[in-house]
Amino acid sequence: MNPKLPDVYHLSSEVAFALTRGTPLVALESAVITHGLPRPHNLELAREMENLIRAGGATPATIALLRGKMAVGLSDEDLLSLAQNDEVTKVSLRNMGIGLARGLSGGTTVAATLFTAHHSGIKVFATGGIGGIHRGNAFDVSADLNALAEHPVVVVCAGAKAILDLPATLEALETRGVPVIGFGTDDFPAFYSRSSGLPVDCRVDDPAEVAAIARAHWKAGHHGAILVGNPVPERDALDPELIGSAIKAAIVEAELKCISGAALTPFLLEQVNRVSAGKSMQANLALLRNNAKLAARIAAHLSSSNLVTL
Repeated sequence: MNPKLPDVYHLSSEVAFALTRGTPLVALESAVITHGLPRPHNLELAREMENLIRAGGATPATIALLRGKMAVGLSDEDLLSLAQNDEVTKVSLRNMGIGLARGLSGGTTVAATLFTAHHSGIKVFATGGIGGIHRGNAFDVSADLNALAEHPVVVVCAGAKAILDLPATLEALETRGVPVIGFGTDDFPAFYSRSSGLPVDCRVDDPAEVAAIARAHWKAGHHGAILVGNPVPERDALDPELIGSAIKAAIVEAELKCISGAALTPFLLEQVNRVSAGKSMQANLALLRNNAKLAARIAAHLSSSNLVTL
């Protein structure tokens, strides 16, 4: 455990032990539990991802705001509480201090999880899809992008959320100096689909090489993340044209209903799931499991290396 860690952080005994021993750790977000998936899938998926990470030889560190503390590593009771509570907030960087000061509980977004993982000493983070730039609104930019530029963590995802402007999001990552690696692919994954048709900075087929790239990037003095795009398994992938049509229809409906801001993403995802007859949610569950497995493999290689402390 980092002796300089502020007292607003609470590390579980399991996570603290892994940090002390230098054994593999994988951070997990909790907004997917509180706001991303419906019941009972949210709790089932949270437990399954933790079990997959343990099966891969790593310690899971699900991160959340719990009763005014940034909790790093949750008990099953904590997961159950988050999954069943309608009053929890969605915690990003802008409102983290508010939640801490007011003793609130909530699910952490990619940005907040990335921030907390880095300050806790965790080098690998598995999520579903990162936020980015919304279609038709270049000023609607997710806090995830700046968080990726500022925190040295390997982030495993299935690309950016498909409802976003993917070319603009990749441009924003390039501007911020965030390398985008395709795991087993030359193209940036499109979340529900395996390919967006947009190129990545390099293709990697071995988790050991991901770890080597991360070491080199950080050793050179960079302080940002390594983004690993891991495509949804082929058997669960959706047809790009089908999902594209569903997204366009959802965006039109959002405009008609004047839905924007923080409410936009959950609305669009819900509409896409409805139009796809539930197939988009099944793809979402599959890619989350897939990313947990890969993250554990990468963490195993990073934990056995002498990393530069940033």
